[in-house]
Amino acid sequence: MSKLTPGLPTRQQIIDFITRSDQPAGKREIARAFGLRGNEKIALKALLKDMADEGLIDSAPGRAFHKMGGVPKVTVLRIVDIEGDQPLAVPERWESDQPPPRLRVAERGRRSALGVGDRILARTEEAGRGWIAHPLKKLAKGEELVLGVLHAEGDRLWLRPVDKREKRDWQVSDAGEAEAGDLVLAEKTGRPPRITVKVTERLGDPFAPRSFSLIAIHKYGIPNSFSEDLLEEAERVSKQPLGAGREDLRSLPIVAIDPADARDHDDAVWAAPDDDPENPGGFKAIVAIADVSYYVRTGSLLDREARKRGNSVYFPDRVVPMLPETLSADICSLKQDEDRAALVCHLQIGKTGAIRAWRFTRAVIRVAANIAYEDAQAAIDAVPGGSDGAVAPALVEEALRPLWACWAALAAARDARQPLDLDLPERRVMLDEKGRILSVAPRERLDAHRLIEDFMIAANVAAAKALEAKKAPVMYRDHEPPSREKLVALKEYLATFGIQFALGQVVRPSTFNHILGRVDDEAIRPQIMEQVLRSQTQAYYAPTNTGHFGLALGSYAHFTSPIRRYADLLVHRALVGAYGLGEGRLTSEEAEQMGRLGESISQAERRAMEAERETIDRYVAAYLATHVGEIVDTRITGVQSFGFFATVVGLGGDGLVPVSTLGAERFRFDEAAHALVGEESGERYASGQFLQLRLVEANPINGALRFELPEGANHLPVRRGGKDRRVMGRRGRPANIRHQGRRR
Repeated sequence: MSKLTPGLPTRQQIIDFITRSDQPAGKREIARAFGLRGNEKIALKALLKDMADEGLIDSAPGRAFHKMGGVPKVTVLRIVDIEGDQPLAVPERWESDQPPPRLRVAERGRRSALGVGDRILARTEEAGRGWIAHPLKKLAKGEELVLGVLHAEGDRLWLRPVDKREKRDWQVSDAGEAEAGDLVLAEKTGRPPRITVKVTERLGDPFAPRSFSLIAIHKYGIPNSFSEDLLEEAERVSKQPLGAGREDLRSLPIVAIDPADARDHDDAVWAAPDDDPENPGGFKAIVAIADVSYYVRTGSLLDREARKRGNSVYFPDRVVPMLPETLSADICSLKQDEDRAALVCHLQIGKTGAIRAWRFTRAVIRVAANIAYEDAQAAIDAVPGGSDGAVAPALVEEALRPLWACWAALAAARDARQPLDLDLPERRVMLDEKGRILSVAPRERLDAHRLIEDFMIAANVAAAKALEAKKAPVMYRDHEPPSREKLVALKEYLATFGIQFALGQVVRPSTFNHILGRVDDEAIRPQIMEQVLRSQTQAYYAPTNTGHFGLALGSYAHFTSPIRRYADLLVHRALVGAYGLGEGRLTSEEAEQMGRLGESISQAERRAMEAERETIDRYVAAYLATHVGEIVDTRITGVQSFGFFATVVGLGGDGLVPVSTLGAERFRFDEAAHALVGEESGERYASGQFLQLRLVEANPINGALRFELPEGANHLPVRRGGKDRRVMGRRGRPANIRHQGRRR
């Protein structure tokens, strides 16, 4: 084999070498071929691990590598079918656009010991027109792990899964040291119909404070610990100087406005009237973002871990951060009176709110104050004693009032483009210092929230357009228009309220805003908002631009939260490279992988959203568990042929009312109207309807609620003015829930 150019090779060079090699190509052979020594070998080991994680190469016994795409000589297979006694398997990793081949598994002995779902390490070979796999080792069935709570029936232990979709309990063959009542991870063992579970990890008391988020972390496989090597790297990079050549903005009264309980501060803002005669009545503004790309470099341990996590995950009792706290909560957090490295978006904003110009610099800033939303709002509204002096009067005049003046222009521009306006309340759980549920209440939407959102949107738009102008790679935040299928379903639903919706028109966000504007009945307005929301597509990350439908923007990228989102870190690196701002730029290999990276971080985002939502539901169920048997105010949120789902007003958390509990009358499911209709009485239970129900079950383990009709009535309308028979919160107020206050 010929010796290649010294220096760490690229991914493509490694793949080419492995493909051409006439002998097993392991780390030693690759290092020798490229003339690598010392620390370069260490870097090669990390690079090969990344390539394996990304599905570019596959490792085999003997520490050799094979290019992915074909069937490697030694690889991991998953059993997908059994024909007679012949197991059939497919590669667990398959990168080709073509369907994966099915391999016949050749086992010793007459009867197969493998079942569907089993994973094996196997040696493969072509045989005629097909493939044969020779098992080398049976692997743990990671996808068959079950998270649940143990309970005893007689002298046997059973596992009750926490997943609401799991309808059966599993008999426990081996509990280890776990006991009834413990939250455990267990592995399915055996073959149908004799499948049992073996406890692999005891997690403790599922009802203990802070256990609900732990359930979600384990269920979704969210990485929640950092290695010692990575923590050491974080400590090391956090101590490096801010670097020369930074713009000095420490004299400006830049402020960070965040939730009162914010754990990190990655954005800060400043604005002032523009003195440019060509921009009369306009403003100049700064959106300063933590310069994470300066500390987290491509290929480092920190970078690889952040890429794997994709984003931080926020629970009521904890944050699972994308970066260690040394960075996320300290050196990268924009703290008051501390010098911090920032990547700054300089904006020139016209009188009407149009973004006239932008530029990006690396700077050193010193935040004048970290201000809670409520304190900023109270200060600007001049509520006597409202902020308890939280914001100094001088700072109100120097920082807040110019920000509000500039925001008035940005808000006018937002109103002119008419983005989708769905004012649906968020939920938030409030806990005490021991992790116990203290209260639940709806979040109040303040102008201070809208101000920060509009400044962040302006900076995100500028980042996307700046990279486009530089012909640099962009990780866009794409949000496509609704599909025709969803619009047809929405049309049918709106028709049940007498609202016309033409399918042939060009659909814009303003189309839905006009629909909502025609709804005079405040009782049904939230349910129509929810149906409009369900008709929308899910936003995602990609290097191709399809625009952001919901925001009514042609180009949009996430730039403002690199502490908590890997997509923003990629945008920062692209800007550093495009503007020649020094080290930490986007590499050519990252640019080539943008499509794959977009898919990966979009999946991580969906995982986080599901985990956060389920955890909130568990807290809601725990909060309501002490109110079982009481009659509560609810609203129907969904209707199916088997019953309807209702949510407690102000709390959230869906519960089922089975159709079998509605009485002896037969109910017909009207799919278009989202309603159950009594065939004799005409009694209707329709989506959006308010009624009072009895809470009969609240399960904190899986977040499930169950309701039934109160005795002696088919349904009772909510008594809108009274407080009797309602689930009450502290001090006699109706119980509510808030989402955590943060921006995505």
